[in-house]
Amino acid sequence: MRKQDQLLGVHHVTAMTSDVERNYHFFTDVLGMRLVKKTVNQDDIYTYHTYFADDLGSPGTTMTFFDFPNTARGSKGTNSITRTSFRVPSDAALDYYAARFDEFEVKHEAITTEFGKKVLRFWDFDTQAYQLISDEHNTGVKAGTPWKKGPVPTEFAIYGLGPVEMSVSYLADFKGLLESVFDFKTIDQVDNRYLLEVGEGGNGAQVFLVEDTTSPQAQQGDGEVHHVAFRLAHHDSLAVWQEIFDNLGLANSGYVDRYYFESLYVRIGHILFELATDEPGFMGDEPYETLGESLSLAPFLENRREYIEGVIKPFNTKRA
Repeated sequence: MRKQDQLLGVHHVTAMTSDVERNYHFFTDVLGMRLVKKTVNQDDIYTYHTYFADDLGSPGTTMTFFDFPNTARGSKGTNSITRTSFRVPSDAALDYYAARFDEFEVKHEAITTEFGKKVLRFWDFDTQAYQLISDEHNTGVKAGTPWKKGPVPTEFAIYGLGPVEMSVSYLADFKGLLESVFDFKTIDQVDNRYLLEVGEGGNGAQVFLVEDTTSPQAQQGDGEVHHVAFRLAHHDSLAVWQEIFDNLGLANSGYVDRYYFESLYVRIGHILFELATDEPGFMGDEPYETLGESLSLAPFLENRREYIEGVIKPFNTKRA
């Protein structure tokens, strides 16, 4: 494979929430991430799709959410994405957030170490599982830019996505596909936990792979992750990857234009992967100063704006 077609790292993670407005306040007011886009699910216009990222909506910094109507709470287990990580600049940032979580009554554990990096695990009101991971000794994929007007001091603030944790009951087959198809490399192991990385490596290009043969099968729903996306630098790379998947007999979506990026979806075992381009990004349809404050719609939905705004519950995302 040409170097220009290789995966660069994590692009975004998309999860499901029971309350899009409460989720918005948790991510902006507590975590200090910027809402860079408020739109609807392009495949289900009755569902919000919100994007939280760094100050500029940089690739590799974005956590997104659906609020599917009438969705039940998900159930945790194996064969799923089990935890999302966020990068912070230093070990001191973990101390800052631990105190902040106490202040806002966010459930969290004590700071611990995983694969040589300090981490702070926490959960939101949907029991969605996260952790902060320190970049203190990190190398590899560059982080983004902390939200300059956010509530968290920029020297401590979240500025990117870290390793995505996946738990599977069929470790050998799943890990083999990550290595042989996607060019991940296993760089460490502790008991049933494996650390894999791709591209330049580092916290922004890693996954934690957990062998779990005893937990029940996870069920998607509120509080669970829907899919993970990995970065591609170029539009043309999507066709290269579709040919790879077709030759391997891996059913895939074919090319999908998501307006903010271009995509290709494939399911590896139980887990949905998306390959997404870095461009065009989130800055094309709104000014920097007011990103995320209005309902943004892809061009093919603009002629339905009046209807969409009439059927989707509005909530205020204007920042003072």
